[in-house]
Amino acid sequence: MSPTSTTPGSVRSAAEVNEQIRSLWLRAGGSLSAQERAEYELLVVEWAAAMRGEVVEAA
Repeated sequence: MSPTSTTPGSVRSAAEVNEQIRSLWLRAGGSLSAQERAEYELLVVEWAAAMRGEVVEAA
């Protein structure tokens, strides 16, 4: 995972996670590698939980 990954138990706002998702897509140039896709999927789950106001443990 990238060096900007969160540590287990960290809590971020939906806006923070959304910004990281946008940054990932920009770095990838619109086409995600397998590793980037895995990171994206984790970020989407984290973002959705943040939108619901839940706390998720980042993997």
